[in-house]
Amino acid sequence: MKLLGALLILIAGTLIGFQQAARFADRPKQIRQLSHSLQRLETEIGYGHTPLPEALLRTAEASSEPVASLFGGTAERLSMADGLTFQQCWEQSIKRGWNETSMKASEQGVLLRLGSTLGISDKEDQMKHLRMALLQLQAEEDAAKDDQRRYEKMWKSLGALLAVLIIILML
Repeated sequence: MKLLGALLILIAGTLIGFQQAARFADRPKQIRQLSHSLQRLETEIGYGHTPLPEALLRTAEASSEPVASLFGGTAERLSMADGLTFQQCWEQSIKRGWNETSMKASEQGVLLRLGSTLGISDKEDQMKHLRMALLQLQAEEDAAKDDQRRYEKMWKSLGALLAVLIIILML
């Protein structure tokens, strides 16, 4: 019975470590997906002359989850016509869908700042702010890759080692 309990603790600890490591691996991928989505939005606004709600919807359709829900949620809220501004719809969508991502508060801040400028200025100004957000996200992606290199292996090992420590303490 003790052996079975020890085995379950070892498996659980290892899985927790691998789950944490996966979050470090997912973060750069999701930032890259977000950057591609913002580039798509920039193209829709700048070259397609697409209205913002439709551009957001097209961007969501071309994106993968969880990034797609950030854009799709904003487009959905804008279509409700309940008197909310674009910035309010954007913030609600970002805050509601953020827990589904592996991204951190710094990336969220970039998006929230972007939302305060989209929809209230001309096309050129919106494109300028989108490019600035892309540059900021590139810096965040580089930092996320560094974190991944630094912490991914550590969490994989740490989960198993903590499980072994718990087993030793229980015996």
